[in-house]
Amino acid sequence: MMIRLVHFIFLSLMIVNVHCVWAAKLALVIDDFGYRQSNEQKIIALSPNITIAVLPNSPNAHKIATLAHQHGNDVIIHLPMAPTGKQPLEKDTLFPYMEESVVSRIVTDAVERVPYAIGVNNHMGSLMTSDLTGMNHVMKALSNYSMFFLDSKTIGRTKTKEAASQYAIPVLERDVFLDDKITETAIGQQFESAINVARKHGVAIAIGHPHPQTVNVLTSKLANLPDDIELIKISELIPAPELPTQNPLYLEKLLDKYRQLFELLCQFMLTKQ
Repeated sequence: MMIRLVHFIFLSLMIVNVHCVWAAKLALVIDDFGYRQSNEQKIIALSPNITIAVLPNSPNAHKIATLAHQHGNDVIIHLPMAPTGKQPLEKDTLFPYMEESVVSRIVTDAVERVPYAIGVNNHMGSLMTSDLTGMNHVMKALSNYSMFFLDSKTIGRTKTKEAASQYAIPVLERDVFLDDKITETAIGQQFESAINVARKHGVAIAIGHPHPQTVNVLTSKLANLPDDIELIKISELIPAPELPTQNPLYLEKLLDKYRQLFELLCQFMLTKQ
C-alpha cells in the first residue's frame, strides 16, 4: 500500500512537470503602431492576444489604439526615449537631462494620446534607460497611473528595474527581438528562438514591428503554433504585488512541515523493507 502511495506521488509530480511544459507561454508585442495602418490592422486581425505598442505622437495613435482595444488586444504606450546613437527621433523623445516636470508632461500627454493603454515600453532608449535619474523621473510620472513597464532592453545596463522599484511599478523584460534583420528567413528563425525560450523558461516575450515581412511570418507561424505553446496577452504576465512579509515566513514553515512529514514517510518505508 505504501509503495503504491509513493508511485502515485511520483506519477503526480511527473504529470505536473508535463503540464508545465505544455503551459509554455509566448507574448508577442508589436511596436511602432500609428504609422502603417494597413499592416497594423493585419496584425490586430491575427489574434486578440497580440499586444499593440502605439507611438503617442503618431498620426493614427488614437484610432489604432481604439481599434486594437475593440478587437480585444492589450494596448501599451511605445514611449520614445533617447538612444545612444544618432537616429531620427519622435516628437517628445525623453532625454536624461530633462527636468522632472518636463518628463511628467510628456508622459501625461502620451497617456492622453493612447487610449486604453495598460502599460508602457520604450521606443529605442539605450541612452535614457541606462540613466537612473532619468528613469526615476519616468517612473515617478507613471506612478500616477496603474501601468506596468516593459523594458525593451535596448541596452544591457538598463536602470529600469531599479527605478521602478522606488514606485512599486511592475516590470517585464523583452527576451527576443523578432526583426532586427528584416527578412522572412531571419524573422522566422527569431520566432523559433522565442519558442525555445518559452519552452526552457515557461514564458517568453518577443518584440517585433509592423513590417510586411513580419506580418507574413506571424501569419504563417501563428496559424501553425505548436501545441505546447500558448499565445498570451502581455497583461497575463504582470507580476502580482508582493505578499506581506509574514506570508513568505508562513509558507516557509509550511514547507518545512511537509518536508519533515516526507522524511518520516521515507524512514517508515525503510523500516518496512
